[in-house]
Amino acid sequence: MPLPGKVSGARVRCYPGCSAAADVSPTIVFGKVGAMNPPPKVPNADRRSREHLTPAEIDRLIAAAQRLGRHGQRDATMILLAYRHGLRVYELVGLRREQVDLRQGLLHVRRRKNGLPSTHPLRGPELRSLREVLREYPESAYVFISERGAPMTAATFRKLLARAGDAAKLGMPIHPHMLRHSTGFKLANDGQDTRAIQHYLGHRNIQHTVLYTQLASDRFNGFWKD
Repeated sequence: MPLPGKVSGARVRCYPGCSAAADVSPTIVFGKVGAMNPPPKVPNADRRSREHLTPAEIDRLIAAAQRLGRHGQRDATMILLAYRHGLRVYELVGLRREQVDLRQGLLHVRRRKNGLPSTHPLRGPELRSLREVLREYPESAYVFISERGAPMTAATFRKLLARAGDAAKLGMPIHPHMLRHSTGFKLANDGQDTRAIQHYLGHRNIQHTVLYTQLASDRFNGFWKD
């Protein structure tokens, strides 16, 4: 039985004056003629040489976000928090005020994807940035708010981060999860304990954390003595 909106070319009924050998019309599915498959997604490895940023590149990214648009302080603070605490994009945009304790300098992190929750210390740069952001919308339940007074969306953050990456001239397209990877690589390169990094990032499986320590450059520091 033909589907609604679909013209099947499998069988052709011949009327006087027509030929059974006539060409079959292109398939029409829900009003689209000859619909083509979308182009295949370009693998990340073909778009960028790595999936993390160095601390110096993070600084350039934050500085670029600070200069862009009317909400540079908010945007820069979002990047800073995502990097310092390894936040996924939905953990970042879903951050609520009750998770932020400015008096004691603590951030209560609720992880997505069945991750482990944890409490992180907030340092001076984060505290100063958060105080400024929170003063703008004192009645909001969420930390990061759009121009319309609604919570920021993941799509909006992806766009502003991509713009900041272009402005910072980092030479590769930037996406939110790169900030989380940058956290892991930074902590691993600093020689932090793998188990501590696991709990900081909320990994239930330590194999996800080992990726960062395996690629840490300090593992090879003693190979050459000159």
